[in-house]
Amino acid sequence: MSRILPEPATTGAEVDADELFRLRHLVRHIPERGLAPTGRPGGFAGKRRGNGLEIVDVRPFSEGDDIRHVDAAATARTGRTHVRTFRDEREKTALLVADFRPAMLWGTRGRLRSVAAAMALALAGWRVIEAGGRVGIFAIGAGAPLYVAPRGRERGMAAVAGGLARAHADAIAAAAGGRSGDPTLDTALEAAVSLVPREGTLYLATGLDTPGPEFDPLMSALRRRARLVALLVRDRFETAPPRGAYPFLSGAGSTLRWAYVTGRDTSVSASDPRLARLERLGAEVRTIDADAEPEAMAQSLVEFAKGFDAGRS
Repeated sequence: MSRILPEPATTGAEVDADELFRLRHLVRHIPERGLAPTGRPGGFAGKRRGNGLEIVDVRPFSEGDDIRHVDAAATARTGRTHVRTFRDEREKTALLVADFRPAMLWGTRGRLRSVAAAMALALAGWRVIEAGGRVGIFAIGAGAPLYVAPRGRERGMAAVAGGLARAHADAIAAAAGGRSGDPTLDTALEAAVSLVPREGTLYLATGLDTPGPEFDPLMSALRRRARLVALLVRDRFETAPPRGAYPFLSGAGSTLRWAYVTGRDTSVSASDPRLARLERLGAEVRTIDADAEPEAMAQSLVEFAKGFDAGRS
């Protein structure tokens, strides 16, 4: 008896919240790389600033303890000097920033770049949740951004998946209705950067179209207080376009121009200026093929979420 497989819930032009939620099984079973004896990646533990704020123990004072850590209540109760032991707190909050501007709403191999961005962010979010962190989203488009505050566990990812689906549907509707003004990325990101907690992480899924004049300073300012992970979403046409002549609009007057692609190897994977720019700004960069299977995306993203398992260095 033949087995009937279910039809895909989406066409490659839609973001489905249920499908994003089901991506959890792809990251649950990816094996973790063992940590060094320091408890963090690498052979040596770098010095952390300060002593942290989380109290893990109260014990009798011994020579060499910092007198500033004396616990007055325990000392008065026992008649012996006691000190508090602190542990460095680790921020495990991530803000997933989805670029759903009109420039992202296209694709040539079965999936829009914007849909691939949503899938990649959902996979990254599940890795954070599995490590005990919290995730929120900030979706930018032609209109007002959609913000979902960070939350933990499955409830947090349910809100993230629903928010991504809702924001993408709004972006498609705005483009179909002719309301498709394309703001620069720096203008759209300004509010998102202020929402990232110190020592947190911002995951930015984008094609880096029209980043704007303030993009570099904005990302540099973010990197001084938080982690930046850039998921550069690229359509196959961008990395290896087929031979031919292609029309495009250029300039403020939308002048029609033509680009000619020869039969030579046109792959730009190793020389994409967007990659070099993001790396120069201190971002951890992963390229996401818009037509890649979810399993391949999950394997590509697994290294980034390990920072949540070990804590930030």
